[in-house]
Amino acid sequence: MSFTKQTVRDIDVRGKRVIVRTMLNAPIKDGSVSDSMRLKAAVPTIDYLLEQGARIILISHHSHEGQSLEPIAHALGNILEHPVKFVGDCLGRDAERAVSALKPLDILVLENLRFHAQEEANDAEFAKTLSSYGDVFVEDDFTACHRKHASLVGIPRYLPAVAGFGVEREVDTITKVLENPSRPLVAVTGGAKVSTKIPILSFLLKKV
Repeated sequence: MSFTKQTVRDIDVRGKRVIVRTMLNAPIKDGSVSDSMRLKAAVPTIDYLLEQGARIILISHHSHEGQSLEPIAHALGNILEHPVKFVGDCLGRDAERAVSALKPLDILVLENLRFHAQEEANDAEFAKTLSSYGDVFVEDDFTACHRKHASLVGIPRYLPAVAGFGVEREVDTITKVLENPSRPLVAVTGGAKVSTKIPILSFLLKKV
């Protein structure tokens, strides 16, 4: 294993309220999830927390402006074969009540973080409020953990923070490919933001 940071294995989560910054940014078509790959990637960390009897609070963004996470919460429940609750905001009394009502093995999805501008602005009060919902923070969204957003860098200022299995898996895979690859080695890249890919492509040219 190449991962050198603490993971959810290294912290006591039994019966605790665990905030998981996970990847629920799944594509939606006609009101339903059209590709569940990202949701399935979140399952190992969630399953482990269920095994430990944790109270699980899932927070995430969605890149499509105005997109609610409600249909995603429903799809995730089907994948897990476990009830997943949803609350239509990540702030306010409804969110506070939903978090307070959680029992061991409960899973709650809070509404799209980006419905509040404070998320991308890395607002300290926003992060402090989110952190008040939990006892432990787990970062499990590898695709977003480079961003300086409140849910990613703000919450760990207030709570013990560890990585989830999704982040661990991605780092281990990338490290192995770059440091001790099997050859021949081919890199396949994708994504809409070409400007962010040029430095990566330049780096990969030396490796692949």
